[in-house]
Amino acid sequence: MRFTRAIVRPPAATFANGITSSGLGPPDLALALEQHAAYSRELERLGVSVLRLGSEPEFPDSTFVEDAAIVTAGGAILTRPGAPSRAGEVAAVGTALGRWFPDPPEIVAPGTLDGGDVCEAGDHFFIGLSRRTNSEGAAQLTAWLARLGFGAGVIDIREMPGLLHLKTGISWLGERRMLATAAIADHEALGDWEVVRVPDGEEYAANCIAVNGTLLIAAGFPKTRALLGGMGLEIVPLDMSEYRKMDGGLSCLSIRW
Repeated sequence: MRFTRAIVRPPAATFANGITSSGLGPPDLALALEQHAAYSRELERLGVSVLRLGSEPEFPDSTFVEDAAIVTAGGAILTRPGAPSRAGEVAAVGTALGRWFPDPPEIVAPGTLDGGDVCEAGDHFFIGLSRRTNSEGAAQLTAWLARLGFGAGVIDIREMPGLLHLKTGISWLGERRMLATAAIADHEALGDWEVVRVPDGEEYAANCIAVNGTLLIAAGFPKTRALLGGMGLEIVPLDMSEYRKMDGGLSCLSIRW
């Protein structure tokens, strides 16, 4: 898949008020803005046209735009975030997507779904059951994907320590290859896939994004970088320190299609 467009939103002045369990201290807003700008520039360097939405101070977590929508080659669907404080983030993302996907469907109550729990791997999607995504939300998404000709499988991460979202611990590397933490690597849903295990102690690096022949990974994880580079993948590390403090990763910062 080649990405041509992405939506991003820089963090607002209220970023430090967002939801986090990291215990890493408050983020430095100025540094977070620099890191976000570098991220957006890298997408553009890789041939992606980036739409930058305005920041939304009333929603401290809104820089994590990925959670508000799922976009596929066949269409887009708006989510229903599992954290009530994030419900208002969806409207602006839906308006932005409307220029390409008029009147997108939505996940509806009692379903909840965060985009961070949805890992696209070609024509197959892995959907995580988590504290943010429930069975009804996963079922609604599975049915929508089926109508578009995509397959889906569910991975329950609710008892897996350290995983807020599915994509906290798994990413698609292309073809039939997945990068995963030890907690997910042996799951039956991955039985027919080649699984590359993230080195112990570098679990944060499991969240990476493949963009037009290049793999963007979090900086500061040399074992993972060496492992993936040794597989012939072009690697670009990006500093994500301030987003890690707020339980966010590389995939969280954009909606790509």
